[in-house]
Amino acid sequence: MNKSVVQVSVAPVRKEPSDAAEMVTQLLFGELCEVLDTNKQWNKIKVEYDNYEGWVDSKQILNLELDKFSLFSQKTSYIIEPFNLLIYKNQPFPVTIGAEIHHLSENNIFELSPNHKFIVEESLNNQKLDKNKLLEIAFKYINTPYLWGGKSPYGIDCSGLTQMVYKIAGYQLPRDAYQQAEVGQVLSFIEEAEPGDLAFFENEEGKIVHVGIILPNQKILHAHGRVRIDSLDYTGIFNLDLNRYTHQLRLMRRII
Repeated sequence: MNKSVVQVSVAPVRKEPSDAAEMVTQLLFGELCEVLDTNKQWNKIKVEYDNYEGWVDSKQILNLELDKFSLFSQKTSYIIEPFNLLIYKNQPFPVTIGAEIHHLSENNIFELSPNHKFIVEESLNNQKLDKNKLLEIAFKYINTPYLWGGKSPYGIDCSGLTQMVYKIAGYQLPRDAYQQAEVGQVLSFIEEAEPGDLAFFENEEGKIVHVGIILPNQKILHAHGRVRIDSLDYTGIFNLDLNRYTHQLRLMRRII
């Protein structure tokens, strides 16, 4: 099984080995994965960060030697501005917030391989941030359109938003909302919640299907149509544009 790294800005990960298949998540530039299987031009991969599995076009990832994969796994920094340009072979190379940079050299070179060298002159984070800084990261996604399986400012889903915000801030969360709802400390009352805590919401069958980031003054930032800010109370999310409740509150959790 090969170890690989993403060599494009955003790589869709699909449920089946087909461009027409459902996109279940995305990989951003620099993310690491393991190739589990191959089917023509498709590789079945497992994401190193959250163990998510799916199929990716083999042209969008680059095989790594095991020692380099191990080196990349030890030290990771994240692009922290929504849209950025690296330099690749004297050409602009677009990346987004959340792109991973591993072992940046003193002359600002990120080398995926001897033939894949990128000049990085962008803001990076490789430290754990406090909740105020975490919220600063979250607001960078405001008005990003909703996209099932998305993890970038070009399109993002609710759990992709929370995972990426916490990831860039230095904290690990699983990929899906129902998985994230099992992490951290349960909060009993909205009055206990602090900005940066997570709120989870259920459907009519009682399944957790939505998540958002709690803000001051009983507001919530979440991906619903777009990344937006709405009101939060014991019932759930009150959509200020539609003037009605759109999500039923199930529980809240403190991650940090």
